[in-house]
Amino acid sequence: MDRSSHARSRRFAPAVALAAAAALTLAGCSSSSGGKKADEEGDSGASAGKANTPRMTVALVTHQAPGDTFWDIVRKGAEAAAAKDNVKLVYSADPNAGNQANLVQNAIDQKVDGIAVTLAKPDALKSVLGKAEKAGIPVVGLNSGLADWKKLGLMEFFGQDESVAGEALGKRLNEDGAKNAVCVIHEQGNVGLTQRCEGVKKTFEGSIENLYVNGTDMPSVKSTVTAKLKQDGDIDHLVTLGAPFAMTAVQAVDESGSEAKVATFDLNKELTGAIEKGDIEFAVDQQPYLQGYLAVDGLWLYKNNGNYSGGGEQPVLTGPAFVDESNVKAVAEFASKGTR
Repeated sequence: MDRSSHARSRRFAPAVALAAAAALTLAGCSSSSGGKKADEEGDSGASAGKANTPRMTVALVTHQAPGDTFWDIVRKGAEAAAAKDNVKLVYSADPNAGNQANLVQNAIDQKVDGIAVTLAKPDALKSVLGKAEKAGIPVVGLNSGLADWKKLGLMEFFGQDESVAGEALGKRLNEDGAKNAVCVIHEQGNVGLTQRCEGVKKTFEGSIENLYVNGTDMPSVKSTVTAKLKQDGDIDHLVTLGAPFAMTAVQAVDESGSEAKVATFDLNKELTGAIEKGDIEFAVDQQPYLQGYLAVDGLWLYKNNGNYSGGGEQPVLTGPAFVDESNVKAVAEFASKGTR
């Protein structure tokens, strides 16, 4: 099924159903990602069976920055779906929007069967995504780009509404009695991160300002946040936009002598432990494993069963949800495996 048939039938396309996956016969196969088999890398046990559908290749292209462990979770989800679906998964990433566009072009040149892409800086990807459509390659979005995926002609989107997530966090700050907060943005120009802080500002009843840091240089992040806390002793909450930056913020609080509390978006193994110890107040979880899994599975379902997640009209939301001291133990079990 090509993209032209999708364009003609999009409005009336059926929504994805879990039963569709079960309806396709399961048998043995293997999958690869970047030259390594996905079932060797992802040991979560999430893949219960393997499809005997024709082998297909999916390119997953993200804006991951070096050292950002959030994307390891996304990739594990994608690998689990690839192992189940007889998909060869080719992963590539670059935080520079122009370079990310080049990676998408590489996937087009390789004539992959589908592309899953993040849209942190959608304008930079508009041209190359148009080329993918002309080449008849189905494209889905994940993680970043909820406001742009349909405008760019993508079939499906898997992620959270970052504005809604930010608004929810702002309300939570109100409940916790926060008065003076700082939203730490680790990547300038990333629309999703900006939307998070704008969402917090919309509902938070106290004072909040943005603090930009260089997310590719963690020592610099630490020193910038530490300096801010020393400069303004009234700051009572730091809001970070990723788990690694939350852990660094905790260190900055300790070094500065501040009494500020730390809340964050996103999870990893270390962060769940910090919530259990009380070093982190709470985290907003968007379930990145699910984003990677559904993106690959959505392309497989489209190719093999003509399904459109969300009917091709609505995004499939994977968050937001809160993880705090009341439920962190249940989540920590999966975080220890690198899947939450």
